Amino acid sequence: MTKILHIDDDIELGEMLCEYLRGEGFEAEHCANPIEGLKKLADDQYQLVVLDVMMPQQSGLETLKQIRLKYNTPVLMLTARGDNIDRIVGLELGADDYVPKPCLPREIVARVRAILRRANDSNNAPKQALQLGPLEVQPAKRKVLLNGNEVELTSAEFNLLEVLASHAGQVVSKAVLSEQGLGRPLERFDRSIDVHLSSLRNKLNLNDERLPLTLHTIRGQGYQLSLD
Repeated sequence: MTKILHIDDDIELGEMLCEYLRGEGFEAEHCANPIEGLKKLADDQYQLVVLDVMMPQQSGLETLKQIRLKYNTPVLMLTARGDNIDRIVGLELGADDYVPKPCLPREIVARVRAILRRANDSNNAPKQALQLGPLEVQPAKRKVLLNGNEVELTSAEFNLLEVLASHAGQVVSKAVLSEQGLGRPLERFDRSIDVHLSSLRNKLNLNDERLPLTLHTIRGQGYQLSLD
């Protein structure tokens, strides 16, 4: 059974969400203290973390930093509605997606399912490695190599890279990237794709002119990963 850890100082919301998740077939546990949440993550295996941004003991963004130092576990952030800064920073730090609060439990569950579905789809996809010059994407192992060296990516970053690499040389729209990479329809004014791909550019050194690989932004159309 899929195990989910919800870290949020709002105890009432935590209990309600976990109860809802259990009713949807997940094994869910709530922790009101982010420090204790990190200990739980170290002691057990969770397939996903739902993490609130605003917490008094330690912010969700700081907690996310600590999670990303050790784990590639998908993280869904809960952010204040209208606070675009927290959303963008959270994505830059390695969050896979976000949901603005206040929100209904079923909205969170829908995002959880989207993240997990994309990971499962990738695991069940053909296992042939994708080779683009110095870049190798290994769907079976969810591993990325650049010049033979492994590059650590978040779940969302890997999913998006896999979509781009499987359509190398072609322009892939943001709508397709959202559907196939994030597992959900593209939302209006959603900058998730842009932030994830900006992080990919940095991690894969795609701004280095010596690398024969480029991630092009095609204005009004989408993105294109290609060999130069």
